[in-house]
Amino acid sequence: MKKNILFLLLATILITSCSKEENNENPNSVTLKFSHFWDATTVTKADFNTIKFTNENGEKVSLERYRYLLSNIYLLSKKSNNRITLGDYLLIDLGEEQNLSSTTQKEIPIGEYSLHFTFGFKDADNIDGVYNDLNSANFNVPGMLGGGYHYMQFDGKYTSGSTSSASGFNYHAIRAVDRTDPSNLKFKDTSFDVILDNINIDQNNNTVTVKMNIAEWFKNPEKWDLNILNQKLMPNYDAQILMNKNGKSVFGL
Repeated sequence: MKKNILFLLLATILITSCSKEENNENPNSVTLKFSHFWDATTVTKADFNTIKFTNENGEKVSLERYRYLLSNIYLLSKKSNNRITLGDYLLIDLGEEQNLSSTTQKEIPIGEYSLHFTFGFKDADNIDGVYNDLNSANFNVPGMLGGGYHYMQFDGKYTSGSTSSASGFNYHAIRAVDRTDPSNLKFKDTSFDVILDNINIDQNNNTVTVKMNIAEWFKNPEKWDLNILNQKLMPNYDAQILMNKNGKSVFGL
């Protein structure tokens, strides 16, 4: 009888202990943190308005504004294929240091995940005027270019060769539009999906740091020449296609 009672006590303690461990191993939130680099050099708001970076084509570059839109953000479990939504969209503004980290109050089981998001909006979500916060941030695309929203606004100055005089550039990514016939605009969705793999969430780690290498916009796979492609890039269909190609190597962990 005493042996039976002892066995029951041990079993109760074991079950309770396992239950506590399972609860402790389920973080109740995941934080996305966005860090920015120019190749190996960290870029912050403090680096703005100073010509200090060099692109692949040899131009010296400064940043004056850098903000971009991510949408359809979610984690995908490698074990269960369960999809956990982290946000519908997020406007990240490096110059104003807004949304450089974003925390979701959801219970995320421990395990291995991949992080998925879209750079910009897919056409189905790129609906003109419907997002009040983006309207207030002046992130809209003009109606003559089809409306909707920017994917990215990257503004700065550059110098080229031996000249010390700086010129401005506006590297703005939007949905590509062919305006050959202004009464019949033709569009191409130039947003793109990003998948970042091998993310482990456990009781000691529930922060996912996404790295953006800004220098990649100018070099991979197409070397960008700011002497040619610097202004009026939004109505430039071919320039938007190049941005779409180069952007796919920008993000990492």
